[in-house]
Amino acid sequence: MPTDLELLDAWRAGDLTAGDKLFNRHFAAIHRFFRNKIVADGLEDLVQQTFAACVEGRERFRSDSSFKTYLFGVAHNLLRDHYRAQRREPEVLDFGQSSAVDMGAGPSTVVGKRREERLLLEALRAIPLDSQIVLELYYWEEMSASQTAVVLGIPEGTVRGRVRKAKELLRKELAKLARSPQELETTVGNLERWAANLREQMAQ
Repeated sequence: MPTDLELLDAWRAGDLTAGDKLFNRHFAAIHRFFRNKIVADGLEDLVQQTFAACVEGRERFRSDSSFKTYLFGVAHNLLRDHYRAQRREPEVLDFGQSSAVDMGAGPSTVVGKRREERLLLEALRAIPLDSQIVLELYYWEEMSASQTAVVLGIPEGTVRGRVRKAKELLRKELAKLARSPQELETTVGNLERWAANLREQMAQ
């Protein structure tokens, strides 16, 4: 099984099949990144824009980071541009304060099989986008703090602090949605399990 960098080198050398394999390897993850943050109508366009930007910038990619973090960095920037383009005053848009729901994302296109999963999805979309993104990179994409730092373009220490804050915000949102203290503890206590289940469902 060739690595991402081996496929990238082959693609740069003119092997289009290698490029296709590289995109197919990461398509589900990029699709998942956008799916719980925007309306369905704009989903496919942003996925295509991400890979198109990758095609245009493939020669600029440096191998000192992974191709996956590079690709997610592109997706993250496109998401921010997408939301700014929808605002009359994009310069005042604060992703540390505004959530996907605040941005008018509408009902989620993801439907969890268990109530705990549905609670998690709803709570994620209610916390600020910066917090939602860092938690999804951590739980769904299983990225380390250093990898997440590359994607977001922030120091690794900032990532760790953001993860802690995001977990607190998520718990507060879950407390509002849970029907009972027991349901809250079940959801929070098995967060990694529900996140893994959702990741699998979103890949299908």
